[in-house]
Amino acid sequence: MIELSEMIRELRQELINALTDGSGGPLRFELGPVEVEATVAVGRKGGAQGKVRFWVVESAADVAMESSRTHRITLTLKPTLVAPDGVQHSVLISGDEALGER
Repeated sequence: MIELSEMIRELRQELINALTDGSGGPLRFELGPVEVEATVAVGRKGGAQGKVRFWVVESAADVAMESSRTHRITLTLKPTLVAPDGVQHSVLISGDEALGER
C-alpha cells in the first residue's frame, strides 16, 4: 500500500512529464479534469489520539493496519499551470501511448 498523498504526487509527476515531452510537438491536448478512483484503507494507529492516514490499496494487498476500514473514493482534480508571477494557464499535454493505457 502507498499513501494517498504519494499517489497524487506520482500522478502530478506523470502529468509534468507529459507536458514537458509534448512541448515541441505540433499537436497537443488541453488537460481537463482528472478523475481518480481508488480503494483506500483508512487507518489510525496509536488509539483515539493517533493520526488518521489514507492508504491506497493495491489489488490483492493485505490490509494489515490497526483499526482500518476500506473505502472507495473518487477525486476530481483540475490541473492548472501556474507561472512564477502567479498567472494561471491551461495545461497542454502530449506523449506516446503507454502499454496498456486506455
